[in-house]
Amino acid sequence: MHACVLSVEIHIPSSTSLKAKRSVVRHLLDTARARFRVAASEVGFHDQWQRSAIGFAAVGPDATQVEEVLDSVERFVWSHPEVEVLATRRHWIDTDR
Repeated sequence: MHACVLSVEIHIPSSTSLKAKRSVVRHLLDTARARFRVAASEVGFHDQWQRSAIGFAAVGPDATQVEEVLDSVERFVWSHPEVEVLATRRHWIDTDR
């Protein structure tokens, strides 16, 4: 079993309120969950109008499959017109026990 977490920090320049920000973030989370079958959550900058940190997690039988899924998620976030990606990071979880 292989597991990896993708964290993405984003800037939402058009957001003028927490409600507007959460609308964009909710779209990213819900679409990623449905389209790529990953776990997803907002994990940082909850009270800032134009910034967010989002975490995505994927588990699969081999590392290549997990990496392909997270590559697709990352491309999806980068392609969103209302979002500027500030940083991405991946963390592989050791499952060899």
